[in-house]
Amino acid sequence: MPFHSLGDLGRRLASFISLIIMAVVLSILSPYFLTFENIFAIGLQMSVIAVMAIGEMMIIISGGIDLSVGSILALSGVVCTSLMAQGFSMTAAVSGGIGVGIICGIINGVLISKGRIPPFIATLGMMGMARGAALIISGGAGVQLLELPESFIFLGAGRIFDLVPVPVVITLFLACLGYGILKYTRMGRYTYAIGSNPEAARLSGVNISRYLTLIYTFCGLLCGLAGVVLASRLRSGQPTAGTGWELDVIAACVIGGASLSGGEGTVLGAIVGAQIMGVLRNGCNLLDISAFWQQVAIGAIIVVAVFIDQYRHARE
Repeated sequence: MPFHSLGDLGRRLASFISLIIMAVVLSILSPYFLTFENIFAIGLQMSVIAVMAIGEMMIIISGGIDLSVGSILALSGVVCTSLMAQGFSMTAAVSGGIGVGIICGIINGVLISKGRIPPFIATLGMMGMARGAALIISGGAGVQLLELPESFIFLGAGRIFDLVPVPVVITLFLACLGYGILKYTRMGRYTYAIGSNPEAARLSGVNISRYLTLIYTFCGLLCGLAGVVLASRLRSGQPTAGTGWELDVIAACVIGGASLSGGEGTVLGAIVGAQIMGVLRNGCNLLDISAFWQQVAIGAIIVVAVFIDQYRHARE
């Protein structure tokens, strides 16, 4: 989407500039911040959130919201490890975990597009169902595996050239994929059109039902993949994994420039938003600041970001 003014350009770059300023300040306050190991540690810690934020960003651009991302992540991780525990191959187990995420995404999309259920309610219901299913399958306890294939461990704990964590590489690849979808495909154009003015999009011939289902399905796929990566990193499937992470994912999108009114946002913004939260938490840990204050700071940033967005829309 074109930049119509310097103010518009500044707004789009605000999150990136904020990330740079935070990094500079923290590198001054702590000698341990600006090291390769710490930078990659931040990327590793926020990789799962960032992957889900890519899908969530597309949903928010379309004018919706998904509260079930954390629960789908947990269910996918539990299904993947449960299949491996039953003797299935790694390929089948990973496919099963991602497949469950896709199915949850399809259900969300159909409930919203065909059932006319508000996204908040539909995904709130899926949040409960997916979490409950994860608890039922695992019996309320983590699915522990005595032996894990090295290739599976590599997904969540491996490093490329003994330096770059594999989850960071996966995140970057998916970010490029998400960018390409939004920038160069019909699905991407229609995502912005539906979020900006769904009635105008419908009158222009856009099959809103089909594309909303595709958008939620894509988010479910990413949540399923994130669940598999997290299970690999934890070396177990935890039914309580991702509890409350839907707020972190939505926060990453809002901080990254998404408008909750729909029609605005970028994949890069979602990644930058996730990294801002990661840098903030990492910096607070390095400076020995209480985790409680971290939550206060992130909450305040969200409120300010939404206030600025609403104020700007009121002036237009």
